[in-house]
Parts: sequence; C-alpha cells; structure tokens
Amino acid sequence: MEYAFTKKVEYPFDEALARTKEALKAEGFGILTEVDVKETMKKKLDAQYENYIILGACNPPLAHASLQVKKNIGLFLPCNVIVYEEDGTVFVEAIRPSAAMSIVENDELAKIAAQAEDKLKTVIDAV
Repeated sequence: MEYAFTKKVEYPFDEALARTKEALKAEGFGILTEVDVKETMKKKLDAQYENYIILGACNPPLAHASLQVKKNIGLFLPCNVIVYEEDGTVFVEAIRPSAAMSIVENDELAKIAAQAEDKLKTVIDAV
C-alpha cells in the first residue's frame, strides 16, 4: 500500500513550503508543529542535511471526530506533510491517512481517514 502522496515541484524550496502552507490552510488544516530537520541535524549531530521540513497538520473537525471514535487515535495525529530537497529537486509529500488508519481496523475511522485523505490529496495537487 502506498503511504504517501508525492509531488515533485519546479520551484524553489521556500516557495514550495509557502505554497504548501497556503494549500493546507485552504483545506481547513492548521499547522501544529513545524520541524526543521536540516537545522536539527546540524544542532544535535553537527551533520549536514538538505532542506527538509516536517509539518504536523491538523484539520480540527476531522481530528475531533476521530478522537470521539477512539481516544487513543491521537497516536496517529496530526497528519504529517513534508517539504524537502534532494539533489536540488524539491518534493512535497503528505501521508495517506487511510494507510495509517488501516492498522486500527475501525470502519468509522476509515471513513474519517478517507475525508482527510481527499483533503490532503487536494493540498498536494494544489502545490
């Protein structure tokens, strides 16, 4: 099972990051966390790394609905979206919530995951 939506983009990293944030907002997602992997690798390990940002995106109505079904589903929240650079090429990826939720085996959660997945696919297509 594919676990991510992936898109190679033709513009610089910073622009891809800004467009991703705008597309998430347009689909009702807020960003709860933003991890700069490049900065963290440098600070913690003195290692060089290419541009790589992890966005912890949350759609409040969908998160709320999920938590109403199963309290510990928070282990799978928020939905991660990444923007990274590899050998000068920029990519944007989003987790497929259906893949993450498939291990839970709950029909109600599968329906909510499908809604989140549709929104994240729209985000990736819009970037």
